[in-house]
Amino acid sequence: MIFLRMFWEFFKTGLFSVGGGLATLPFLYRMAENTGWFTAEDVATMIAVSECTPGAIGVNMSTYVGYMVGGFLGAVVATVGLVAPSIIVIILISMILQQFKNSKTVKDAFYGLRPAATGLIAAAGIGVAKVALLNADKLGNMEQILEWFQLGPILIAVGVFVAMKTKKLKKVHPVVFIAISAVIGIVFQL
Repeated sequence: MIFLRMFWEFFKTGLFSVGGGLATLPFLYRMAENTGWFTAEDVATMIAVSECTPGAIGVNMSTYVGYMVGGFLGAVVATVGLVAPSIIVIILISMILQQFKNSKTVKDAFYGLRPAATGLIAAAGIGVAKVALLNADKLGNMEQILEWFQLGPILIAVGVFVAMKTKKLKKVHPVVFIAISAVIGIVFQL
């Protein structure tokens, strides 16, 4: 029964997360709350693992969750659940789109999807930043404002951002920055 539910949860995620892998994050946070299969903090780990492995981030994260919950079979079920809606929609659109390729309504619909995808990705980014950079249990306590922030990770994020914008380091592959950040996190136990 858990595999059927896993398929359904990831099918819904794949169907409604328009905009790519990061757009799946709000759905994963909701899935964490509703199923108890993983925590919101686990999502940050999933992002790190998914970004460091080849393939689409959404597919990697669904495989990761599926494997955590149900082993190899769970990984397959979750991954198939996530990609099935895309395959179905692409087949349907390809059959229908030829008839409407010059339609203003179709062009407007695709144009309208852009801000929705941007909003989903922004929400995902804010959620990740909250987990990675803030101490959620300290938020709201006005006497401990400085303790709201995890200064080590914030310094790493700012440092990587600045380094990536400098002329000399602009051409360095992002994996190098990820590796350096991982080493700093391990050394300083962040």
